[in-house]
Amino acid sequence: MKYYVTSLLTVLMICTTLTAQKSQFTLDDFYAENPALDATVDSIYNTLSEKQKVAQMIISCTGELGKPEATVKKLAKDTIIGGVVFLKGSKKTHTNTINELNTISENNKTLPLIFSMDAEPSLFASRIKGAKDVGKTIDIKSEAKSDSVVNIINKELKEIGVHHNFAPVLDISPGNEAIKSRSYGNNKDSVINLANRFIKCTQEGGIIATAKHFPGHGLVKGDTHKQSVYIDGPLQEVDNYTPIIADGVLSIMIAHITVVNNDIFGTDGLPSSCSRRIITDLLKEGMCFDGIVVSDALNIMKAVTILDNAPLLASKAGCDMILMPQDERKTMNSILEETKKDPEYHKQVIASVKKILRLKICAGII
Repeated sequence: MKYYVTSLLTVLMICTTLTAQKSQFTLDDFYAENPALDATVDSIYNTLSEKQKVAQMIISCTGELGKPEATVKKLAKDTIIGGVVFLKGSKKTHTNTINELNTISENNKTLPLIFSMDAEPSLFASRIKGAKDVGKTIDIKSEAKSDSVVNIINKELKEIGVHHNFAPVLDISPGNEAIKSRSYGNNKDSVINLANRFIKCTQEGGIIATAKHFPGHGLVKGDTHKQSVYIDGPLQEVDNYTPIIADGVLSIMIAHITVVNNDIFGTDGLPSSCSRRIITDLLKEGMCFDGIVVSDALNIMKAVTILDNAPLLASKAGCDMILMPQDERKTMNSILEETKKDPEYHKQVIASVKKILRLKICAGII
């Protein structure tokens, strides 16, 4: 253990020096062939214990709708989590909590956490109380308007210390119970173009963007917060993601939607977030997505809370980041135990952790 602590401290000192000199890596480097970046990822990875590696995959939550700050700080002190998503709260509260969590990482000599938020236009004012209301996503009709909205959101996120925005919504149709005005509308081409513009502007501004909710939550009935929701037959919204992936979106969030009556991509009664057919076979291998795959929230949505150990199922299906599990410690222990029993799954976890480390480096977090 002494070796891990000493080596990690050395790497952190190197990373701090690089950051002080304006880090040599940016978000543009994430997908690039870059031997120096590869070597940096490997050097950090090799200092981590198995527990510290798995922790990178687990994202907890806080804010008025999340877990108590004391709980999340304890998880950070115990190296159980790699990041935190911030739910409803004031700018001051969010900023103070992030500063305190950063201090915990510094004192522990552990890797910094990645901080995220559902800062899509329609939710922005509710996530940061007192922030400027940028309107609803459905009301954004031009690239100029989109850029204006993104610039406001990016500025607020950077001032707070948030690195990762779980936006935009790529779902078609504002008529769905869960999506409503969070969608860009009913016109497929317009939805794709405006979502892509949001992503590009977000990432050019140094914030990680996330396209959601794969494989498509717009053309279904129901809300996965309340019940299981189904895609019956073909995946009508999957093609929306092809140009988004080609243009470099860094992360994609997977919906808790069950696919039925589909011979190739049926999910056998599981939500997409726990389906290897959807995440690994379709998204990663079929659509060649090499970025970060994030599960949708796993703590309250009834489409997944009815399952036994949904966080492990989501990880085994191919999710790199396990978002808001009900029990972070149980999630870590389950993943660690499974890696000991399943060599192929262990390789998959290694790949997920290295991708997350790469993202943290390119985002200037480490």
